[in-house]
Amino acid sequence: MNILAKQLEHLNQELSSQLPQEILNAFGKSIEDLKTKRMEENSIQIGDQMPEFSLPNALGTLINSEEIFKNGKVILAFYRGSWCPYCNLELKFLQDNLSRIKEKGATLIAISPQSPDHSLSLAEKNNLEFEILTDAENNFAQKLGIVFQLQDFVLPYYKGLGIHLSDFNKNNDNTLPVPAVFVINENKVITYKFLDVNYMNRVDVEDLIKAL
Repeated sequence: MNILAKQLEHLNQELSSQLPQEILNAFGKSIEDLKTKRMEENSIQIGDQMPEFSLPNALGTLINSEEIFKNGKVILAFYRGSWCPYCNLELKFLQDNLSRIKEKGATLIAISPQSPDHSLSLAEKNNLEFEILTDAENNFAQKLGIVFQLQDFVLPYYKGLGIHLSDFNKNNDNTLPVPAVFVINENKVITYKFLDVNYMNRVDVEDLIKAL
């Protein structure tokens, strides 16, 4: 088991001991419902061309994909938001391996629907040294087929835990991206993809490095 997987397992154990069973059941039901949508198959695939994008970073500066690809390969890591402890673990682990990613000639970029000010807080808190972009209303993620609507039955549990998506995402549509990681080559073709509707499962960074 890799280091990130061990950290995720520890987080699972912590949350299982802290959260009421009713909440855990609702989260589990949410994941099972998502599995029926077959998003792994219905989303953008290896060999497909990655659409262009122009998204603001944590400081509000627009980052254009045309400029990024001039530097070589790109990793796009989609995460749900800084409120998600699983996402935070993954982003920290990617930061820990950033030098290895750069050695392979790749640029790492993280994307979520949360507003730039939340992204800035996340970057500062975790000393992240890669761009974190805001995909407002998941418009870019929608093109990739990796967006879902958070189910009505689970929303009260999020709010009960103090997670108000409208505050993070500056809208009321309650849509989120499925955690996903793509490697795109200089020709903007996807050469590696990790996507799992179970947000507790995350990319194996060793596999990711090998794919570069």
